[in-house]
Amino acid sequence: MAIAKAERLMNLALCLMNTRRPLSKKELRESVEAYREAWQQGSEDAFNRMFERDKDDLRELGLIIDVDENALDGEIGYLARRDRNRLPEIALDAEEAAALALAARVWQQAKMSGAASGALQKLRAAGVPFAEEPEHGALEPRIPGREAAFEPLLTAARDRRPVTFDYRKAGAATAEPRSVEPWALECWRGHWYLAGYDRDRGSARVFRLSRITGKVRSRAGAFTGEVPEHVDVRAVVARFAGEGATAVAKVEVRSGAAYPLRQRALETRAVNADWDELDIPYGNGLGADLAEYGPDVIVIGPEDLRADVIDRLRAVAGLAEVQA
Repeated sequence: MAIAKAERLMNLALCLMNTRRPLSKKELRESVEAYREAWQQGSEDAFNRMFERDKDDLRELGLIIDVDENALDGEIGYLARRDRNRLPEIALDAEEAAALALAARVWQQAKMSGAASGALQKLRAAGVPFAEEPEHGALEPRIPGREAAFEPLLTAARDRRPVTFDYRKAGAATAEPRSVEPWALECWRGHWYLAGYDRDRGSARVFRLSRITGKVRSRAGAFTGEVPEHVDVRAVVARFAGEGATAVAKVEVRSGAAYPLRQRALETRAVNADWDELDIPYGNGLGADLAEYGPDVIVIGPEDLRADVIDRLRAVAGLAEVQA
């Protein structure tokens, strides 16, 4: 069965790469013997399920498959352009190779670890001078990617595929549907963020992955918004989190809680055994961020920030009472 699937994937990849125009599902079904047999012996649904699985597997292996919804009189067409799937000659010196080897050890989750390891093996086979047994220090870099949305968003950003998901804004009690063209992912202060073009709002937005609820669904079609040459996710997140703001907010934080907030503090003073007072930069979006800490944070001032946090907490509490 493994050999049969590998042969089927190879045949599909060859069909997609050796055509000058997008091919419809029907054309691919007639070109790949395994698809034709599945259709003849089973049903159209059996063929469709097999094709979708194979297409996803090829994308996981790194093949970039373009989808054209209007190429064939309304039928969706598929094409793997050679110019997008051809790697240039790779030449790395020893220091660059060492940096790549270190980056490959960053990923903790098994799926990304396997992909990073496979990439190093291919580069090593191409003659890149990786050390066979890299030295491991007592401390090594780690970037967690625990959110379920991480891998589908990473794949969608790589393939430039629009996605939809339900997103709960900071301080909100319920999630709202979002349609997004994903640009880039970045880890900042222990959280993963997605930058992209929000189709419903018609502008760029940043989403924290831990606030995405439910399943991320990939959608057909090309991006409608312009993709910037450089996406500085961290700068956008920092601006909404109050970084670089001229105003300062005073908050009391329960001992042993809200460590991300403590890292941003300009000054920390002990109030008593149970509470500390923090001075933190005050900018757009800080109220939503503080509301997430619930009873572990009390806003002392400014008054408009305090009122904003109280309103958010009351909204959440009111909805919880209605649902109960």
